[in-house]
Amino acid sequence: MAVGKLERLERRTRRMRKTVTGMAERPRLTVHRTLKHIYAQIIDDSSQRTLAAASSVALKISGGNIDAAKAVGKAIADAAKSQSIAQVCFDRGGRLYHGRVKALADAARESGLDF
Repeated sequence: MAVGKLERLERRTRRMRKTVTGMAERPRLTVHRTLKHIYAQIIDDSSQRTLAAASSVALKISGGNIDAAKAVGKAIADAAKSQSIAQVCFDRGGRLYHGRVKALADAARESGLDF
């Protein structure tokens, strides 16, 4: 039986979430991308709270391209700094680490987040 693309994505996501969890001292930076936009959240899984969030929608950037991903990465790093979060663990959401996901991660690293 053929396995669909979304089901494979969900499997990869579940497999990653077994090992990547966000604690209070090192929350999880998760990335979600769609065709039009890219979203990033910093989540504390122990208290089940979103500590910071940024997206291309909130920044009013049209297009889900690499430039938008860099802007969202910088914005999420700034939001983390304002909450005195320096270290995070990166959750790529089952996606490959290239393109927009990599651009967001690199921009967040350049802006001061450690992961």
